Amino acid sequence: MDEYDRFVDWDKMDVTVQSQDIKELTCTEFQELKQLARQGYWAKSHSLRAKVYHKLISNIPCRTVTPDANVYRDIVVKIVGKRNSSSLPLPEFVDDSLVPTYCLNAEGIGAVRKIILCIANQFPDISFCPALPSVIALLLHYSKDEAECFEQVCRILACNDPSKRLIDQTFLAFESSCMTFGDLVNKYCQAAHKLMVAVSEDVLEVYSDWQRWLFGELPMVYIARVFDVFLVEGYKVLYRVALAILKFFHKVRAGQPMESDSVQQDIRAFVRDIAKAVSPERLLEKAFAIRLFSRKEIQLLQMANEKALQQKGITVKQKRQNVHLAVHAENFKSEIVSVKEMRDIWSWIPERFALCQPLLLFTTLEHGCSLSRFYSHSEGHEPTLVLIKTTAKEVCGAYLSTDWSERRRGGNKLSFFGTGECFVFRLQPEVERYEWVIIKHPELAASGSEPENHASPASNTLSFRGTPSDPSDRLSPFLSARHFNLPSKTASMFMAGSSECIIIGGGDGQALYLDADLNHGRTSHCNTFNNQPLCSESFQISVLEVWGFRDTMNG
Repeated sequence: MDEYDRFVDWDKMDVTVQSQDIKELTCTEFQELKQLARQGYWAKSHSLRAKVYHKLISNIPCRTVTPDANVYRDIVVKIVGKRNSSSLPLPEFVDDSLVPTYCLNAEGIGAVRKIILCIANQFPDISFCPALPSVIALLLHYSKDEAECFEQVCRILACNDPSKRLIDQTFLAFESSCMTFGDLVNKYCQAAHKLMVAVSEDVLEVYSDWQRWLFGELPMVYIARVFDVFLVEGYKVLYRVALAILKFFHKVRAGQPMESDSVQQDIRAFVRDIAKAVSPERLLEKAFAIRLFSRKEIQLLQMANEKALQQKGITVKQKRQNVHLAVHAENFKSEIVSVKEMRDIWSWIPERFALCQPLLLFTTLEHGCSLSRFYSHSEGHEPTLVLIKTTAKEVCGAYLSTDWSERRRGGNKLSFFGTGECFVFRLQPEVERYEWVIIKHPELAASGSEPENHASPASNTLSFRGTPSDPSDRLSPFLSARHFNLPSKTASMFMAGSSECIIIGGGDGQALYLDADLNHGRTSHCNTFNNQPLCSESFQISVLEVWGFRDTMNG
C-alpha cells in the first residue's frame, strides 16, 4: 500500500487510516504542532503519520553516541541467530506477558522481540521499562524496516534533555511515576478515587497499573492518537490520558457491581473495550480539559517521590517489588478510628508518605489535655495526622505537612505555616475530604510576597480563598519550597499554633480551632462553598490523637 506497510496486517486495521489524502506537514512552531497533534491532523493518513513521527523523533536531543540503524544491522544476527523470532525470550525489564500486537502481521510480531533484545544489548542501564514493547509495536507501523524502528526507539530512550521526560527506564522512575499518578488522582479525580478506596484493598496497587492502561490495554487507534500528542508535548500527556480513563471508568461503572473480584482487572477490561464507551477524540478532549499543574510542578512532585523511594532503599538498579504497604491491622490500635478508616485516610495522603506505617505520638487519654504536651510529643515529626472524636461521636481530623516546631518562627505571635498538601476531613457521620484552600494574611495578599522565614503574624480575621485559577505562577501546592531550596511565590498558610490555641485551615472554607485545654473546639465554615461543615460549630472533645509516620522499610 505504501512504503510503511511492511509490518501491518491491513485486514485488522481501521480502513479510514489507510489512504486518506492529507497534505504534507510543513509547520515547525511548537504551538501549531501542538494544536495539529491534538486535532489529529496526521491521524487519518498512515504515511503522513510515519513521516511526522520520523521528523519529531529525529529532533529529540540525544546522547552523542546513540545506536542507529547501522548498529542494528550489525548486531541483530549475532544476538538473534537462527532462533524463531516469535518465541525469543525477553529481558527481565519488560513483561513477557504484555507484548501488544497492534494489528501487526507475523513478521511484525517477531520483529518486536528482536528489537527489544537488541535494545537490551545497547542499553545495559535499563532495569525496568514496561512501556517498551508497546512503543516498538506502535513504531513498527510507521517504519520502513526493523533497523529504522530500532533507531527511532533508541533516540527516545537516549533523550538527554533534562526537561523532557519520555519513557521510564528504571524501577525507581516507574514507581515514582505511579506514586505521582496516585497523588494526581487524589487531587483531580476524587469521585473515582473514592470508588477505588471502597472496592479495593490496596488502592496504590490499582494506580500502579496506570502505564499498563496506556501501553498495553489501550487499542491501537487510541494509543496512536495519544502518541501523536506525546511526541510533541511529552510525559505530562500520559498523566492526562490516564486520569481521563479513570474518570470515564467511574462514570460508566459507578453504581454498578464489579464484573470481577478485582477492580484492577475491571479497569483493564474497560480500557481494552474502551471503544464501547468513548471515542479517541472524546478521550483526548476529556484529558485536556483537566486543569493539571504545570510540567515544572509535576516534575517537583516526581522528584519528591523519587527521593522518598531512595530513602526506602529503592535504587535505579532495583528490580520490581511491591513497595506499597497498607496499614498493618495487627500493629494498629486507635480509640477514634478503625483499621479500615485509617486505610481510607492513608489513601488520601501523598504517596511518598503512604509507604510508612502510622505511629501514635500523642493521645489525650494517656497524655492528658495539655497543649504543651501536644506540642512536645508532636514536634520533630513531619508530617502528622490529627484525629478528633467529639462527645457527639463526630469524627474529623487533619493531615498536616509541616513540623509543629515551625510555629516558633513567629516568636510569641500566632504564626501560620504549612504547605498545600495539608487538608482536613470528616469520617463521622459521613466521610468527606475537603480540598485544600489558601489562608492568606490580608497584608501579605496585598504585597504578593512571603517572608523568608515562611511564618507570618496572624490577624484576628482569617481570609479564605480558593485555589488560584492559574497555578503556573506559583510553586506546586503539593510541596514546600524549602524542600527544594526554591523561593516561594505565595504566602500560603495552613496551620498555626501558640500557647493559647491551634488553628488548622483546611479546604473549601473549613477550619478547626482548638482551645489550649484541648477540651473544646469550634469550626469555621465558609458559606460560599457547597459542602457540609466538618462537625458542629462548637464541640467538646472526647478523644484527640496525633499520629506520625514510621519508616518500616529502613527499620
